[in-house]
Amino acid sequence: MSTIITSREEIEKVQWFVMSAYKNERKAEEKLSGKDGLEYFIPKHYAVRVYHGVKSRRLVPVIPNLIFVHASQKQITEFKQSYNFLQFVMWEKSTGLEYITVPDQQMDSFIRIASQHEEETTVYYKPEEIDIQRGARVRIHGGRFDGVEGVFMQVKGKRNRRVVVMLEGVMAVAAEVHPDLIEVLK
Repeated sequence: MSTIITSREEIEKVQWFVMSAYKNERKAEEKLSGKDGLEYFIPKHYAVRVYHGVKSRRLVPVIPNLIFVHASQKQITEFKQSYNFLQFVMWEKSTGLEYITVPDQQMDSFIRIASQHEEETTVYYKPEEIDIQRGARVRIHGGRFDGVEGVFMQVKGKRNRRVVVMLEGVMAVAAEVHPDLIEVLK
């Protein structure tokens, strides 16, 4: 987490910012992937939707308007001068308003699990739905989640224990992993 950034070094530090594209995630995705674009990630899953009276299974954002952008505050501010549909997501701390950022390693683990769109075992949670204190910190060795770090725990409503990657204050994603692939971290 970082406070409202003031130093030049902090302004130019590349990190994952949590952003909102109010009612414009399709436009945001188009512009972010264009020639002026920035690295971004939008967590998506398949859902059945009705468009013009026809049901279809479509890949849609898990949380509407939520976009993670990997850039410096300076790069994002410059991008916003041309495309002003992105807003920084902030939260109020005792020290004042702060941008919500996610550490690179944590975001990499989150992306590895959240990118498994076809998996029925990948589940998203609100931060208040998960108590990560009840699990063990782990690293996965082997399989499609090789290198992912998270918390191995029982998730309410699911039979098997899962690896949960929590993005503090934003969301969590959980995926089923075979216990033989897990190394407990201290």
